[in-house]
Amino acid sequence: MRGMGNSLTIGERVAWYRRRRGLSQEVLAGLIGRTADWLGKVENNRIELDRLSVIKSLADVLDVSLGDLLGEPTVLDWTAESGTATVPALRAALMSYHAITPLPGRHDTDPPTTAALRQEVGELWTAYQNSRFGYVTGRLPELLRRAQAAADGHGGEDQDHARRLIGLTYQLAATQLTKLGETDLAWLAADRGLAAVRPTGDPVATGSLFRSVGHALHSTGRYTEAVRLTKDAAAFLQPHLAQPTPALLSVYGTLFLSGAMAAARANDPGTTRAFLAEADTAATRLGEDANHLWTAFGPTNVAIHRVATAAELGDLQVAIDLGPRVDTTALPMERRVRHALEVARAYSSWNRVDAAQAVLFDAERMAPEQVHHHFLSRQLALTWIRRQRGKPSTQLVGLARRLKVLD
Repeated sequence: MRGMGNSLTIGERVAWYRRRRGLSQEVLAGLIGRTADWLGKVENNRIELDRLSVIKSLADVLDVSLGDLLGEPTVLDWTAESGTATVPALRAALMSYHAITPLPGRHDTDPPTTAALRQEVGELWTAYQNSRFGYVTGRLPELLRRAQAAADGHGGEDQDHARRLIGLTYQLAATQLTKLGETDLAWLAADRGLAAVRPTGDPVATGSLFRSVGHALHSTGRYTEAVRLTKDAAAFLQPHLAQPTPALLSVYGTLFLSGAMAAARANDPGTTRAFLAEADTAATRLGEDANHLWTAFGPTNVAIHRVATAAELGDLQVAIDLGPRVDTTALPMERRVRHALEVARAYSSWNRVDAAQAVLFDAERMAPEQVHHHFLSRQLALTWIRRQRGKPSTQLVGLARRLKVLD
């Protein structure tokens, strides 16, 4: 984060950059079609600034990145699972020239079998869905090296299998890196993944990699581009949907869920509804909640995205009415906790702070790493402390310290 620490709310960051740019509240507010009174309340934490479409418009005018206002990236804590080589080691693996050059001597061991590699990839994706972010980040560099060795060392069908697996490994890297706010690295990983699977001609693998491109676009605030990607990717997959496999239906439906979030963040409710309807159709065809290719796709994930898109569009009534009623217990932990953050956001915006805090505390108990690395958690905790009349509760102060937003 350039120029400041992690102990500022998004509104306070806006104020810091506004002064840095030499803009008055009146000028900045006018440039985004708001009033100076509104901006003053944002900067003084009297209005929660949690809609990414609004935050992105402020970032554009201030000529900073979305991550600058969100306070990302954040440092990944060292744990027994992560070890002491985390994001820098993954960065080195992604930027290794071995991945993009045909020079000899790239691998010093025999390539793993595709069966062994498939098991390793599956285990790490499962760890991600269990919100074990440190574990995943610490082990991705070695998995990328082994997957590259398999893609280089095998031929024929085994090489195609290895290419799909290295593509899925890059997809996992991109997905994990977006969670940590490492947007540029996430884009690099998404690009590498698509390049790896393209020679296979496999629509399922290619469609799955489109998801990671979408995540990378989201993380940099390029929401309109993410909407276009959804339409283009859907057109690419349409010819294969006459008799789709469950995996293809899941990939297709998940693309529209990601696209719906992009449309909501682009303030396009019509496209949001259309994309959710297409995802719902795919979920109905699938017939149940499933986890093909680690999509966690099905009717429940569609419901989760109805809540999240409503919150992004500012429709708090829908988020409040539907959010707490969605039963996520059968979904992977990452999906359950992400939904919990949306419910906490909706409660807080509705001024039901006690309910919001209860949801966030429960989410942290379930998946501390995921909660600690999400901008909503940091924004909510800091806003609650700033608005507190008198001394904040010990429980809230403890949360803020664990989130590294309070000394």
